[in-house]
Amino acid sequence: MQDAEFPLVEVHSNRDVQAAWRYHRDTNHSYQNVNLNFHRMDWDNQPIPFKVYTGLKPRQLPTDFSATGMTTFEALADPRDSGEVVPTVHDLAALLYYAAGVVRVGNLPGGGKMYFRAAACTGALYHIELYLVCGSVGDLEAGVYHFGAHDFSLRQLREGDYRQVLVEAAGGPDGIGAAVAQAPAILVLSSVFWRNSWKYQSRAYRHSFWDSGTILANLLATGSARGIPQRLVSSFVDGPVNRLLGLDENTEVALQMVAAGRDSLQRLPSAPEVTWLDWEVQPYSRSQVDYPAIREIHSASSLATLQELADIRASQGGAPPPEVEVKGPAIQLAASSGPDSPVRTPVRTPVRTPVRTIEETIQRRGSSRRFRRAPIGFDQLTNMLRGAAAGIPADFSTGVSDGSHELLNQMYLIVNDVDGLPSGSYVFHPGQDVLEQLEQGDFRGRAGQLDLGQELAADASVNVYFLTDLAAALDRFGNRGYRMAQMEAAIMGGRLYLGAYAQRLGATGLTFFDDDVTQFFSPHAQGKSVMFLTALGRPMRRRT
Repeated sequence: MQDAEFPLVEVHSNRDVQAAWRYHRDTNHSYQNVNLNFHRMDWDNQPIPFKVYTGLKPRQLPTDFSATGMTTFEALADPRDSGEVVPTVHDLAALLYYAAGVVRVGNLPGGGKMYFRAAACTGALYHIELYLVCGSVGDLEAGVYHFGAHDFSLRQLREGDYRQVLVEAAGGPDGIGAAVAQAPAILVLSSVFWRNSWKYQSRAYRHSFWDSGTILANLLATGSARGIPQRLVSSFVDGPVNRLLGLDENTEVALQMVAAGRDSLQRLPSAPEVTWLDWEVQPYSRSQVDYPAIREIHSASSLATLQELADIRASQGGAPPPEVEVKGPAIQLAASSGPDSPVRTPVRTPVRTPVRTIEETIQRRGSSRRFRRAPIGFDQLTNMLRGAAAGIPADFSTGVSDGSHELLNQMYLIVNDVDGLPSGSYVFHPGQDVLEQLEQGDFRGRAGQLDLGQELAADASVNVYFLTDLAAALDRFGNRGYRMAQMEAAIMGGRLYLGAYAQRLGATGLTFFDDDVTQFFSPHAQGKSVMFLTALGRPMRRRT
């Protein structure tokens, strides 16, 4: 494969937030730049959707892991503290399968294969990779491994216990880093830029967090169902993590760490020396195109020192979010079904409607290509909104004992067809459990226009947009806040996917004209930026 040339990009510190603003504005979709973009996909140069280490022996993962039987909305609820839990190899296999495994294989014209993965991905390009850093787990020896989704196996990149490298990158064994220090296993998600920028060009950096976010939604729900404590760490010193995994930061970078399990009595050994890795990887395509804007925003949002990490950590945590004043007409979400429902307090009880288990939901999940113009139930929408807004066990989420938590994003809705709910635009207030009506009316046509003129948003029963006060996020976290806001929105959007398919509905992620969405929901959304969009409805062909 001919490597792309990687010219130097402008260097910014995390607190130089003009880098994030410039990237965000330059990759916004508008009518003008979409129509003037003459990019054409070179199908003969399409990247393969897997990272394959050609010279490493696979260690097959077990496939006989048991299902939990837990319903999807129980798994999405704020997780209980499960205490001391050391995951087994079967647990790790289940986490990897339901997060990023191949759940079914389809046949393409001409004899090709389409590998459908557990979580949604922009363009079905599957550029997110998973790595496992662990101590000895059953008969799996301590090491650094790459998860091969194509053959459901692990390949050992390093032999030995390297978890201490991740603990130090997360700021040490105290505070947020304690979850990493106590974890028997840590999963690291990365993005191979080219495998998405082949189609989406510079906007692919947004997709790094959209597509890792939907994987995280699956991963966190699966771990919750299996009673495995998890902690999502989005802020860490980037360089040591990338070096540990042997990543070329021009082409692939670590995005998040997820600490899995808890053993507070363990004492981590000192990590072996982190030597240079040079394992052979199958070429993704015959050549690559470099998009310097991706490398520049990633560099600008990377943390080079523990002091930069400490600066962010000082902005994390704190008091619960203040009560929001609801000014417009307020519609209370559907009533819970009572104390007999199996629900994890303090999250509100899901409305009792027939739902699939979390494992069945993930295996049946897809991305709807067409919706019928038909209503969904108000109780179904209630379940999906509550599931999406449940607390995220992450370093950027403020969780408190009564279950309230701070979100970087707000959910704005265009309601086209929901039983008992007037069509119009709304904003959801999770703390009050209400939808505030912004404007009543038929906005199907407008929804389609906002979705780059596609019919999916017009046909959907509901479109849910995730908007953030980007200025506030960047002021609080620096450029790293851009990653956090995109990722949180995608986790919540991924939960909407799960909530839809749990109730035998359909969902799909869509792109949008950025500034037009903000304008549509203004003045309430004035100054906010769109991070993600999920359309919900009844698919033209439903899976049962």
